[in-house]
Amino acid sequence: MQGRIRVVFVAPFLLDATVRFVKAVAEVPGCELALITQEPRAKIPAAIAARLKIHYQVADAFDPGVLVAAIKAIAPALGGVDRLLGTLEQLQVPLGVVRDRLGLPGIGEGAARNFRDKGRMKDVLQAAGLPCARHRAVTDVAGALAFVREVGLPVVVKPLEGAAAVATSRVREPAELERALALAPPSPARPVVIEEMIVGEERSFETLSLGGEAFWDSSTIYAPNPLTVLENPWIQWTVLLPRETRRPVVEGFRPIAHAALKALGMVTGISHMEWFRTASGRMVISEVGARPPGAQIMTINSYAHDLDLYRVWAELVVLDRVVRPERRFAVGAAYLRGAGEGRVVAVHGLEEAQRELGHLVVEARLPTLGQAKSSSYEGEGFAILRHPETEVVQAALQRLISLVRVEVRAK
Repeated sequence: MQGRIRVVFVAPFLLDATVRFVKAVAEVPGCELALITQEPRAKIPAAIAARLKIHYQVADAFDPGVLVAAIKAIAPALGGVDRLLGTLEQLQVPLGVVRDRLGLPGIGEGAARNFRDKGRMKDVLQAAGLPCARHRAVTDVAGALAFVREVGLPVVVKPLEGAAAVATSRVREPAELERALALAPPSPARPVVIEEMIVGEERSFETLSLGGEAFWDSSTIYAPNPLTVLENPWIQWTVLLPRETRRPVVEGFRPIAHAALKALGMVTGISHMEWFRTASGRMVISEVGARPPGAQIMTINSYAHDLDLYRVWAELVVLDRVVRPERRFAVGAAYLRGAGEGRVVAVHGLEEAQRELGHLVVEARLPTLGQAKSSSYEGEGFAILRHPETEVVQAALQRLISLVRVEVRAK
């Protein structure tokens, strides 16, 4: 597409991560940008506000009807709409509904629900012959108990439309199952997904796609897995992106990942998949999102490929421009988390970590005294490390989380 491209970006809240995506789109040559938020214009960073054609504030940016009305109000001043974008997981179905209603390109409601509804997602994957956990969406306790009798314990209980493993419970014994179902009682209005628990090394798989065809990917390694991190708010964890792009385990999973994206209906953009490799070598898809990854994975990839992946994504979704980044470094992130509730009262080990590992650090947001305990799995701070050798980064990440301790205390 040539000339000006008229883009509406929906960003309910101007969080730091969201702002990076909005800024990347605003800087695409020829992009005329309208921004829909729930927040006032005064909260828009100046660098973005200066590039905006229109800002439109709404009460509920997750309501498709509200978005349709907003876009119709915006369209005359914008001269039409060519693209509708948004990066939050919870926005993907509303955006799909709006694209269908207004005839806009991109993922429609049906495909968006394939990614968002965890039970439906696994039904689609199973129908395509792709490996995923045995599962069932249940609407009552009896259905949950029947599934557990079939597959046995342990299982995982999760919301039908979850994100980042929030409200997900690992169930190893009957008492834990009883507690999990009491916390989130399944009903026809709010079904729950129960699935067999897969044990193994957990990884992510990010893919850039254009018109339904995957053309680039990367795969990070979690240590430990995200569910363990959520179950233990004090655990400091890491994400590692090896420098090597053709590791056998990734080569083996790539065809499975690409087939899964086709089955679910991925069109153009970046997707985020989580998957397991068990001790026996079995590869199993966990979940897939038709949106950018969290946990600093976009930034990790930017440092690993020595380019701005946010800009690569923006040019892909706005201009259909294909860039195949080449990996030059291994990169990883360590997430610094304190035990307990309250505020940060001390951060131990930073000086020693700086002496040993400072030369590897390319970006950091360290915990600060007085900072409130974070509810995010990223914790109170993080550090991103880079080196040409994967083993160096892997060892440095583990050394960092062993040296640094965040002390949190209620006052």
